[in-house]
Amino acid sequence: MLNREENDLMCRVEGDAPMGQIFRRHWMPACLIEEVPEPDGDPVKVRLLGEDLVIFRDTNGKIGVLDEYCPHRRASLVYGRNEDCGLRCLYHGWKIDVEGNVVEMSSEPAESAFTEKVKQKTYPHHEAAGFIWVYMGPRETMPDFEMPFFAPSPDTRISISKIMIDCNWAQILEGAIDSAHSSSLHSSDMVPARVDGAKATASNWLRPSTDKSPRLQVQRTSFGFRYAALRRPIMNANTHDYVRTTLFIAPYSVLIPPNNMYNIAILHIPSDDTHTAFHFIAWGDAELTPETETWRKFLTAQVGIDIDKKFRKIRTRENDYLQDRQAMKLGNFTGIKGIPNQDIAMWETMGPIADRSLDRLGASDLAIVEFRRQMVEAAHLFQKDGTVIGRTEPHIPHVKLQSFEGIVPKSTNWRTINVSPEEMASGDVSSSTSAAE
Repeated sequence: MLNREENDLMCRVEGDAPMGQIFRRHWMPACLIEEVPEPDGDPVKVRLLGEDLVIFRDTNGKIGVLDEYCPHRRASLVYGRNEDCGLRCLYHGWKIDVEGNVVEMSSEPAESAFTEKVKQKTYPHHEAAGFIWVYMGPRETMPDFEMPFFAPSPDTRISISKIMIDCNWAQILEGAIDSAHSSSLHSSDMVPARVDGAKATASNWLRPSTDKSPRLQVQRTSFGFRYAALRRPIMNANTHDYVRTTLFIAPYSVLIPPNNMYNIAILHIPSDDTHTAFHFIAWGDAELTPETETWRKFLTAQVGIDIDKKFRKIRTRENDYLQDRQAMKLGNFTGIKGIPNQDIAMWETMGPIADRSLDRLGASDLAIVEFRRQMVEAAHLFQKDGTVIGRTEPHIPHVKLQSFEGIVPKSTNWRTINVSPEEMASGDVSSSTSAAE
């Protein structure tokens, strides 16, 4: 278990917190492109790592990522007028362009030249793969933008579900790397079946195993780690294993095992210490991957139905996540609709920041142990010499990374399945295991 000092070191991201500084040295998704779809449209308020930003698309279609507050008297620019290639503050009419230049000060004499003395804080950004990405670290150490692993080609279909969650990012990410919980929490949506691998239907996901106690093995890599969950398959259990490999791509991404139709990824972006933007992504071939609205409907995360236009959920702790006890009596395990909503009920009820000093972990928590150990080590290393986890050599291009699921002979070495030539050459296929805390 972590002590409280280690827990804070891993979880807290605001201000000068080491973990927040690590995040700042990676490109992060700030908002969806669909939130700023048109020139002179509504500005969007974004909170990242405890910092308030405003994102807008100007008259010429250019994106600006600015400090939310007007440099004059600190009124919010989110309510400003987006017009004539700038965002105009309602208070005194100061207008700021996408580069942070104050191009008009209607409250000041024209001859004052005050506009030349004021500059609004801005951040570098990149528009790709359904997101507006930002870099919030030192400019001199800014890496080139790299296409994310869920956009391996220009014709990849990417469908994103976004939900704002009221708890710390780390307990959400721990859910994404916890293979054991799916056999209980999601058992009414991830259903055991006599199939040869994971299958997606319009209403649920089928799994070729009834095994609720997976054997976990972990392997450290230069990008974070991968782990395998080995289960008894329904068919050929004496000679084969059902293997699911999941990748943690530091500091905030998880690549989930695919099904027969599409791949799955989750991004966990801290708004601040106790709030997180959660992105559940389906991606793959356009003929097989569900479109965005179909994906959101499957997850019970549709805008205007399950979440509002700011991606805030209607299912909350105050209304018991709309849990249906009658449905539970009739056989539904949780009585909560939607895979992410079931997870959210667990994550939020742990508290704004889970107290890991009280945890009692077992063998099925091996990936959780590795994540905590790795991220606490990363925070200490950053404090020591500025090393940033996920940016060390050897660097593996993210589009080369793959997860895996399938039934394989027991003799198969899972560490070599779906491993790129770059990973093989780097030596990242060596095994690393950890004991439960």
